[in-house]
Amino acid sequence: MKIYTRKGDKGQTGVFGGKRESKDSPRIECNGAIDEANATLGLLRSQLPIKHEWQKRMQIIQKDLMDMMSHLARPSVSKKENPNPKPIHGSAMCETWIDEIEAHMSSPSDYFLLPGGNLLSSLCHVFRTQIRRAERRLISLEKVDPDSVEDYAMAYLNRLSDLAFLWARRFMEKDKIQEERWQLFLYKRKKKHGE
Repeated sequence: MKIYTRKGDKGQTGVFGGKRESKDSPRIECNGAIDEANATLGLLRSQLPIKHEWQKRMQIIQKDLMDMMSHLARPSVSKKENPNPKPIHGSAMCETWIDEIEAHMSSPSDYFLLPGGNLLSSLCHVFRTQIRRAERRLISLEKVDPDSVEDYAMAYLNRLSDLAFLWARRFMEKDKIQEERWQLFLYKRKKKHGE
């Protein structure tokens, strides 16, 4: 079977259940943003040793993102059920991982940071910003087809961006690279000034 079908040459693509949508529809934009983030996570994993302690969990996230995309590709009017699992526990997994990383960091996450530092940290920030874009596209999709967007998806993407921020910090700390701080988080600034 050939990889090309020519069916998308007019700017339409197939969605779950057999219907076709414009390639710039909120559904396709959302899935495209998640797909980009997943590709960046694959690039990040390729820069880690195969036996790195985070490889397995990062692979789980990649598979979860694929499952999430398959569900978001299904319009709520579709009669066909999606057999792929829903990654409903993804946000809890991220929270556990975040707590684990923070417990080993020498300083708390109090500051906005300038992205960069080293290759691994930079890739984490690229992934983080792509996940943030995916969140925004998910909101756009929810506005046009609310029944096709379940709560777990927004929570998972939200936690993933927080987790990626912590990954970046951990890679910097392990390489003993000084973080470039911009400013305190707003809630920290308010607490500092007694607001």
